[in-house]
Amino acid sequence: MKINRIYLIVLLVLAAIAIYLLAQNHYSTLKENEADFSVADTASVTKLFIADKGLNSITLQRTSKGWLLDGKFKTNEQGVESLLGTLNRIKVKSPVSTISFDNVISRMAAIGVKVEVYQQVYYIDWFNKIKLFPHEKLTRVFYVGDATSNNLGTYMLMEGASQPYITYITGFRGYLSAQFSPEPDNWKSHEVFRQSLSNIKSIRLNMIEKPEEGFSLQVTDASGHYDLRRLTDNSHVNNYDTLKVLNLLTSFSDVRYETRMNNLMPKVRIDSIVQSPGLYELTLVDINNDTTYVKMFRKGFVAEELVEAAYNQLVPMDHDRFYGLINGGDDFVLLQYYVFDKLLNPISYYEK
Repeated sequence: MKINRIYLIVLLVLAAIAIYLLAQNHYSTLKENEADFSVADTASVTKLFIADKGLNSITLQRTSKGWLLDGKFKTNEQGVESLLGTLNRIKVKSPVSTISFDNVISRMAAIGVKVEVYQQVYYIDWFNKIKLFPHEKLTRVFYVGDATSNNLGTYMLMEGASQPYITYITGFRGYLSAQFSPEPDNWKSHEVFRQSLSNIKSIRLNMIEKPEEGFSLQVTDASGHYDLRRLTDNSHVNNYDTLKVLNLLTSFSDVRYETRMNNLMPKVRIDSIVQSPGLYELTLVDINNDTTYVKMFRKGFVAEELVEAAYNQLVPMDHDRFYGLINGGDDFVLLQYYVFDKLLNPISYYEK
């Protein structure tokens, strides 16, 4: 009986020790997870969701053709790679001090940006060698606040945690909140045309103010034979400068706009510009029959908000920039003549 009592006491002591160790381990793990903002394996990131307290939100999704914005728009790949690099390099400097705690929490509740990180993980992962049954999993949710007073740190708070932290990147002087933008325009690709010579099927340029200078160009084969026609009467141009035509076709490899204007100009002003006759209509069809259509418009030199529609003709024109509407959709953009001039030469430029 005495021996049984000793065994019972020993078991109770061991159980108490086990409970204590488990509690300590859980507490340690919780604290570690509260500050685990960085993502070691960014190649496994499949999706990122970023949203502010207002109506702005974006979803970046990895696909076989690259990253997509909100499931349909091409992204600025450099911007996405920069964000992934930030996620990989985030370090924690310290917890927020007791003195600053209430203010930081209050600010986080008001202006914090929510970040969700999804990664491809495996139901079976043995020693990081044998990985079976992949699936997408939400691995992190945290909030990004504003900068510290010296602008060298950024406040972050893990969802479900009570302690915010000051984060930074080694060797980077500045704050990180700008990397986590919920504004779609900051993630959209500025690409207008990105076609190699071998992928172009046809080009059509309508010069609205000089219709006699418009033309269509059909690539008939890969050996450098083209069908050049006037738009006015569809007549063939047989005697043309092949080198100039070749230069045109190779100029579509990387053509970008400067800025998307939809959120920078009043909608009524954009509608007024879009309803005007315009300057050019440029259409490119690739070998997969995918079409890119850009209609271009003059830009006044005076700030648009100062322009009254009735006096448009009196406003001096901007000779450096003009507007474009891509594929007749929502992308009303600012273009540079320096970039587009080589695509807008009239048919007389190619004739011998």
